[in-house]
Amino acid sequence: MTPPTAHPARWRILGLLGVAQLMLILDVTVVALALPHIETDLGLSREALTWTVSAYTLTFGGLMLLGGRISDLLGARWIVLAGLLIFTGASLATGLAESAPALVGGRIGQGVGAALLSPAALSLVVGLFEGEERNRALGVWSALGGGGAALGVLLGGLLTAGPGWAWVFYVNVPIGLVIAVLLAVLLPRQRAWAAAGTRLDVLGAVLVTAASASLIYALIAAGEGGWVTPLTGWLVLAAAVGYVLFVVWQRRARSPLMDVRLLVRRPVATGAFLILMATALMIAVFFLGTFYFQQALGYGALLTGVLFLPVAVLTMVGANLTGRLIGRWGARVLAVAGLAVAAAGLAVPAVWMHPVGVVAGVSVAAAGTGALFVVASATALGQVAPHEAGIASGIVSTFHEFGASAGAAVISSVAAASLAGTTLSGFTGGFTVAAAAAGAGIVIAALITPPRPRRTSTAKGQG
Repeated sequence: MTPPTAHPARWRILGLLGVAQLMLILDVTVVALALPHIETDLGLSREALTWTVSAYTLTFGGLMLLGGRISDLLGARWIVLAGLLIFTGASLATGLAESAPALVGGRIGQGVGAALLSPAALSLVVGLFEGEERNRALGVWSALGGGGAALGVLLGGLLTAGPGWAWVFYVNVPIGLVIAVLLAVLLPRQRAWAAAGTRLDVLGAVLVTAASASLIYALIAAGEGGWVTPLTGWLVLAAAVGYVLFVVWQRRARSPLMDVRLLVRRPVATGAFLILMATALMIAVFFLGTFYFQQALGYGALLTGVLFLPVAVLTMVGANLTGRLIGRWGARVLAVAGLAVAAAGLAVPAVWMHPVGVVAGVSVAAAGTGALFVVASATALGQVAPHEAGIASGIVSTFHEFGASAGAAVISSVAAASLAGTTLSGFTGGFTVAAAAAGAGIVIAALITPPRPRRTSTAKGQG
C-alpha cells in the first residue's frame, strides 16, 4: 500500500540518484582497464599509476562520514546537488590532465564530490520510501551499485579502445549536468535536522577522516608492499589511535559529528559487516578475473569487459530479487543465503582454473554479493531516525570503501606470484581465500544479523 504522503516522483528520483551513484561506482573499476594507456600517454611512474586509483578510493572513503553528517545538518537535497557538481567538474579536470599531479588532483576532487553525494543520496532514498517500497527501492539501488562495478570493466574497455582513456572521465560530464538539472527540479524541499546553534564538529571530522584515510592507505600499502612492513604497521596504529581519540571527543563535544552509540547498534553493525564482505568479495572477483583474462590468457580489454557482463546481470538479479523477498523472509535468512551462494561460486574457479570455470563461478558469486548489498542497506538503514539517516548512510558507504581496499590488498598479496606472470597458482589461491572468507562470513552473519520482526495483528490485517 502506497503511503498517502509519498512523493509522486519518488521512483523517477530514485532512477536519477541511482544513475548518479552508478557513476561513482563506475569510477572505481572503469579506470582499471585504462591504466596502461594512461601510463603510456602521460609517462606515469608506478607510484603515480597506483595513486590514480588510490587517490579516489582514499578520499571517497575517508570523507564519507563527514559527508553524511553535513547531509544531516544542511539537508540531503543541497548536498546531493553540490556533490554531483563537484564530481562532474573534477571529472572534466581529470580528463584534461596532462601530468601526474593534475591527474591525481582531479581524482581527489572526484573523491570529495563522491563522499558528499553518496551518503546524501542514500539518505534521500531512505526518506522517500517507506515499508515494503523501501526494500524494493534499496534493491534497485544496490543492483545499480553492484552491477555498475562490472559494467565499469566493459565501459572502460569500450571507451579506451574507442575515443581514448580521457573519455573514461569525460563521459561523466554531460550525464552529471543533466542529472543535476533534473534533480534540482524534482527533489522535494527538506528541512535540515540540525537544532538551532548546532555547529559542524570540525575536530571530530578531522579525526575520523584522518583515521579512515590512514586505515585505507594501510590496506593499499599492504597490497603493494606486504602486510608485515613498518609502513603498514604505523598506518594501522595511527588509524587505531585516531579512532580512539574520535570516540573520546564525541563523548565530550557539544555538537558531536555522530552519536557513537550508533556504531554498536546491532542493525548498523550488521549492515557495516555485510557491505564490507560484499564489496571485498566483489573487488576480489574483478581483480583476479581481470588479471587472469588479460595477463594469463592474453585477452584484450574489450573481450575481458564482455566476459564480465554475466557478473553485472546476475548482481542486479540477486539484488532485485532480495529487495522483493527481504520483507517476507527477513535479513538473516537472505544474508546467510547470499554468502553461501557467493562461497559456492568462488569455489568453482578455486578447483577448476579454466575460462569457463572462472566466468561461471564469478557470475554465480555475483548473485550472492548482489543480495548482500540489499540486506546490508535495508538492515542498517531500516530503523534509523530521520536525523540519523545521513550519518548511518555514511557508515555503510565508508565500510563499502573499506571492503574495496581490503579485498584488493588481500587478494593482491595472495595472488602475487600469478600477477608476476610466473604461475596460475596465485589465482587459485586467491579464489580459495575469497571462498573461505565467504564461508566464514556465513557463521558471523547467522550470529549477528537481527531476526525478522514479528508482525503485529494490525500489520497482518493490513497485509
